[in-house]
Amino acid sequence: MADREEDPENEDTYEVVDLTQYARRQQWWGCLFGGNNSGPMAEKHSVATQIALGGVSGWCAGYLFQKVGKIAATAVGGGFLLLQIANHSGYVQVDWKRVEKDVNKAKRHLKKKADRAVPELNSFIDQSTEFVKTNIIVTSGFFGGFLLGLAS
Repeated sequence: MADREEDPENEDTYEVVDLTQYARRQQWWGCLFGGNNSGPMAEKHSVATQIALGGVSGWCAGYLFQKVGKIAATAVGGGFLLLQIANHSGYVQVDWKRVEKDVNKAKRHLKKKADRAVPELNSFIDQSTEFVKTNIIVTSGFFGGFLLGLAS
């Protein structure tokens, strides 16, 4: 290969963008239901619109939650059933003392991690609580729709 002379005018420059900082400042629900400048959704839409939007989105979430939950429960239950059949047939031998030791080790590890609460989680909980308080009509519509989606 031929040696290239480095030309400062020909260099490509790239700007590094920290997406985590951008995402923290721009929550999706702020854009959808009213950002910091435009006020809550209650000031922008009628009560019927808010309940309809909350109910429809809640029904969709509840319906998906029900279907995914059934699939996950079937997969986990089927896995346990296959393990029990394999255990009784002699294909699998479980070292219960080792299992107990590993579970206790995992408990201690989780206890250490749980003592140090994540500040992002506390911030998310505070923001969610504030959103629910500000948009109580949409939230109640979502909750009702979610229950109907679970039942259907």
